[in-house]
Amino acid sequence: MKYISTRGDATERGFSDILLEGLAPDGGLYLPRHYPKVDAATLARWRGLCYADLAFEILSLYIDDIPAADLKRLCEATYTEAVFGTPRITPLKKLADTHAGGVYLQALSNGPTLAFKDMAMQLLGHLFEYELARRGEALNILGATSGDTGSAAEYAMRGKKGVRVFMLSPHGRMSPFQQAQMFSLQDANIHNIAVAGVFDDCQDIVKAVSNDLAFKRQYRIGTVNSINWARLLAQVVYYFAGYFQATTDDTQRVSFAVPSGNFGNICAGHVARMMGLPIAQLVAATNENDVLDEFFRTGTYRPRATAETHETSSPSMDISKASNFERFVFDLLGRDGQRTKQLFGHTLAREGGFTLTPEEFARIPAYGFVSGKSTHAERLATIRRTWGESRMLVDTHTADGLKVAREHLRPGVPMLVLETALPAKFADTIEEALGFKPEPPPALRGIEALPKRFVVMAPDVAAVKRHIEAHCQDA
Repeated sequence: MKYISTRGDATERGFSDILLEGLAPDGGLYLPRHYPKVDAATLARWRGLCYADLAFEILSLYIDDIPAADLKRLCEATYTEAVFGTPRITPLKKLADTHAGGVYLQALSNGPTLAFKDMAMQLLGHLFEYELARRGEALNILGATSGDTGSAAEYAMRGKKGVRVFMLSPHGRMSPFQQAQMFSLQDANIHNIAVAGVFDDCQDIVKAVSNDLAFKRQYRIGTVNSINWARLLAQVVYYFAGYFQATTDDTQRVSFAVPSGNFGNICAGHVARMMGLPIAQLVAATNENDVLDEFFRTGTYRPRATAETHETSSPSMDISKASNFERFVFDLLGRDGQRTKQLFGHTLAREGGFTLTPEEFARIPAYGFVSGKSTHAERLATIRRTWGESRMLVDTHTADGLKVAREHLRPGVPMLVLETALPAKFADTIEEALGFKPEPPPALRGIEALPKRFVVMAPDVAAVKRHIEAHCQDA
């Protein structure tokens, strides 16, 4: 399998090359030349597999430059009960809901940082260490986080040979628990940078540094954000795993509702659907930062300015520029790299947004996407309803997904809502909704009181580069 850029660079690259690279040289995102199609016989064969074996089967369709025995070993080392607390890895929990098809939560937050990002990041840590050792190289990972990506990346990469992590986050805009998970790490290869701005400022810096090809090559800059295809690929697996749990045969269809900020999680669902997984709808749920909902309703993509980005009680979705969105638009446009480059490389930069043609907009239903938004009041109401009816605690982002999911139920079609994080990460809002704070797992109790190690910086690309240079020279 070879990979190309969404912006027209047709130079074919192997998986192991793009694993370490991040953005393509032309500023685009990597996608496979085609999506492998999964037929009915393959679905039937996969239905009985454990999660690690399912991951190996799916990844093998996209990775042909890592020996099969090594890839299988990496999957088996990643997806274990010891890491994720359950042999199913992503079990379904059915809600007490009257919908005929059933409404389920797919538990994705059983990993070490209590968020769905662990599902892919734990694998990425093993892949990075494996490939760097194979090449005898080192890598400096530069990432941006609005909450959960950072901690998942740092816990996956801490202590890994040949890897340093430089993680940017918006100063003061994450929950205290999220901050503590990252900033309390004392590992020498972990560097936390709190940027005086919003998440989009952090993401813009990562893209600017990645687009400086000379700097990127000199300092071996890679990424763990969902612009990295390997991370998105790992997320494809749990769509298949959820489908097999919610159905009894391969003629049935299901829908997935996905709390959406950077569009990586739901983009993995798009890939699964393109492969042939019987998905009826992909429901994109946003919070008050409703850029994606606006797009799916109108065909206009209009990222907000920093001052217009709302600070909400589902902070990991306080994102205006969805970096993975370009992958879906590339497919929507018939994989027209020049049109994609025009929209994302030129029109978006010049005009602050773009609008699809009526013909392009009319294609969206064929890809199964629908959308909706949730406000703080609706978030609280969903948390109360879920606790009252099912005695299940959900975090604020999952509540957004549940609220929007219920607006798009179809008779007889199971609706799977992807869980974002455990409620303990957003204890203040849970207390506002229910009058009590959820307890974190024993291993993470008292984490907010631990000493913290981070620096605060202005949203300045040059300053971040100097910081990376300094720490690379110190090593």
